[in-house]
Amino acid sequence: MSQILHAYLLAYVYWLMIPLGCTAILMMHHLTGGWWGYPIRRLLEAGSRTFGVMALLFIPIVIWMKHIYPWVSSPEDMLSDPHYHFKMEYLSTNFFIVRAIIYFAILMGLAHFLNKWSREQDATGDPRLAKYLEGISGPGLILWGMAVSFSMIDWVMSLEPKWFSTIYGMIFMIVGALTAMSFVIVVLRRLTDDERGKDLKERVTPGQFNDLGNLMLAFTMLWAYLSFSQFLIIWAGNIKDEIPWYMTRAFGGWGKLAVVLIVLHFGLPFLLLLQRNVKRRVHRLSAVATMMIVLSIVDVYWLMVPAYEKDGPHLGSLVWDIFYLAVIGAIWIATYFWQLGKMPLLPLHDPRFEGELQHEHGD
Repeated sequence: MSQILHAYLLAYVYWLMIPLGCTAILMMHHLTGGWWGYPIRRLLEAGSRTFGVMALLFIPIVIWMKHIYPWVSSPEDMLSDPHYHFKMEYLSTNFFIVRAIIYFAILMGLAHFLNKWSREQDATGDPRLAKYLEGISGPGLILWGMAVSFSMIDWVMSLEPKWFSTIYGMIFMIVGALTAMSFVIVVLRRLTDDERGKDLKERVTPGQFNDLGNLMLAFTMLWAYLSFSQFLIIWAGNIKDEIPWYMTRAFGGWGKLAVVLIVLHFGLPFLLLLQRNVKRRVHRLSAVATMMIVLSIVDVYWLMVPAYEKDGPHLGSLVWDIFYLAVIGAIWIATYFWQLGKMPLLPLHDPRFEGELQHEHGD
């Protein structure tokens, strides 16, 4: 039972990364007003509208959490050491559920207003709505950051309740942003190759693809910086409560996976995304983005699974991991494209891009 639920949690956390990243990038776009966000705004909004289904998919984790988290199934291991009593005050079942409700309330609330005002902007062209979207995005990013950081502490870091890291939540923020950016680039390519994306293809320029590639490069570099910073601080500190986390992941089967991440999740995409002829061509850029989507799965796998498989990946559990990644992925992707079809692929009356929005349904 635990093996199945651990696989479910892994798949759930990975697919949650994309709507989390979509929401953050969407708010970044509203704050900056950059042209880079014009072709992907609807793609980001569709991603943010999938929090409802992710909240429903979280219910099995709540129901069977005693089979997932050691602080629920074996609290005596924590209570036996006086140094961890304060953690057990935080890691209580009821408080865990209350916090999860708060996280989803924040995320779904932000998504609601970002999409509500966007629809109204399409319908009315009211220039004040752009100010509303900008106004909510500043404090929204702060609330988003708190929700992501604390949710990843609750849902992932507490798999090893005696370990802690102050950078942990930020790593998942960047994983979400990088995965979401990679995903929308792949979807953008799919739409520009499709007949229904004809208007989109006509209005997207190589310069905008270049900007998206630059953002992807920035997220890749930030992921490497935060990951290395966490490693350096913990390894140099050599504290008995912290160092075992890296001892598990730096040697044996997990150590080999760490090398794969260093080379393919940072080294190769870093070199590719430095090249303009890669970033300015959507087919090449989407190939790099596809690679990053796959490597983000490996990254989340490396972060989570060693918590309960210390000696390396196990084939039996890997089958369940792949199964739930496919099942939850199918549910999420179906929901995403259903939401994507509910609104035009391009904003209709955003005053920041009014000159680019002349088409048969425009003013």
